[in-house]
Amino acid sequence: MEKKKHRKVKKVLLIFACVIVVLAIGVFVLLKKTFLKSFPKLTGEPEIGKWYEVAVEDTQSSDGSEWHGIFKKGTENKVAVYFFGGGVSITPETSEGGNQFFATNTTAQDFVAVGGIGSNAEDNPFKDWSFIVIPYATGDFHSGTGVYEGKKTVYHTGYSNYAAFVEQIKPYVGEPDTLLVTGFSAGGFATSLLADDVIDRFPSAKNITVCVDSSLLLYDGWHETAVDLWQSPKEISDRLTTDNLVLDSLTALHEKRGDSVKILFDCSYRDDTLQQYQAYIRTGTMTKDKENGDLFQKDLTEMVRGLQENIPGIGIYIWTHAEDAETHNTQHTIISSNVLDKLEDDISVADWIIAAVNGDVQSHGLALLER
Repeated sequence: MEKKKHRKVKKVLLIFACVIVVLAIGVFVLLKKTFLKSFPKLTGEPEIGKWYEVAVEDTQSSDGSEWHGIFKKGTENKVAVYFFGGGVSITPETSEGGNQFFATNTTAQDFVAVGGIGSNAEDNPFKDWSFIVIPYATGDFHSGTGVYEGKKTVYHTGYSNYAAFVEQIKPYVGEPDTLLVTGFSAGGFATSLLADDVIDRFPSAKNITVCVDSSLLLYDGWHETAVDLWQSPKEISDRLTTDNLVLDSLTALHEKRGDSVKILFDCSYRDDTLQQYQAYIRTGTMTKDKENGDLFQKDLTEMVRGLQENIPGIGIYIWTHAEDAETHNTQHTIISSNVLDKLEDDISVADWIIAAVNGDVQSHGLALLER
């Protein structure tokens, strides 16, 4: 009887062990497809349609670790310069706070490139474009050239990283006729700050679209942060004259480039992440609740009004997704994930962007601001 009981326990333990192994393998496979995903290093000529990690000399993440770019060569003579997001540092305290406030290195970012606007989905209108992807690990909206020396050393060298990478990779894309500059969250802020710089680097491109995704934070100290903390190039920091960095930057872009550049802005109407950062700027604490959502919706309404006044031909896409039943607060960012979902007016953000690329600049979802 005792032996029979022992065999039964042994059998149960064996089944349990097998289940654990299967689960572990499943988790490992999932991680390899997401957070642990990495691309081969680019050596020699790139294969069409293959993603690569690109080592760039004299670049670093904020923590001093190695930084790299990401690249895919497409079949069309079109290129997207795509800035990743991941928080921000606005003061010495947030710089020293590190990953409490922003991504401090490029770990677990590669997989983001193959989702959303970078995916190979059949209905993705950008699947055959070349992609120059700039991971985010410097806390400076990709716009810094400085090193902060406080309780620890923090490299706010996002502009230096971006510029070196783009110049290194440009020979692989030749002379594109079409250019899209875009980015999400901190990468959306970067898009507004750096679009003019990117355009200068691709003089052959005459069809140019700039799309900022989910980027609104009001802060009276943007100019000082850009000058003193990030040490951004003067032509970038000089544009920052109000508490709205994106409005300042896109207005300056339109004033300089006029209708030769199509400008787009999208955001969820009660962005759950941006309102937390706004709460930190306002109170010193990151919180999220219905009241913060109400304030964000009001700020977004005023920003959209300002964009439309300053840039008459701008395209706006306001959307809702994953809305909380109680607070009504909504998902943060779209182009890295749900870009193909038809969220407003039966049109997706990808549809909206490609329509603008093809000369038809539209606006959708503005009624959400009146809820």
